[in-house]
Amino acid sequence: MSHPFSELVLDGVLVAPFVTYTVLALVVVLVLRPILHAIGFAKLFSHPSIAEFSLYVTILGLITVLF
Repeated sequence: MSHPFSELVLDGVLVAPFVTYTVLALVVVLVLRPILHAIGFAKLFSHPSIAEFSLYVTILGLITVLF
């Protein structure tokens, strides 16, 4: 069973699905940032930027697997 890749076409240029997934993951993380700030996500880690990047990579992996 093959996976049908749906490329995004921008002005005649095919954009790989992974690029679309990275943008989607970035949007999800940007939506989650105020919520994470409100619950004190940064205070749980010694390096909050690395923890936030890890969250982005996790979301990107989930999007890649699900789509």
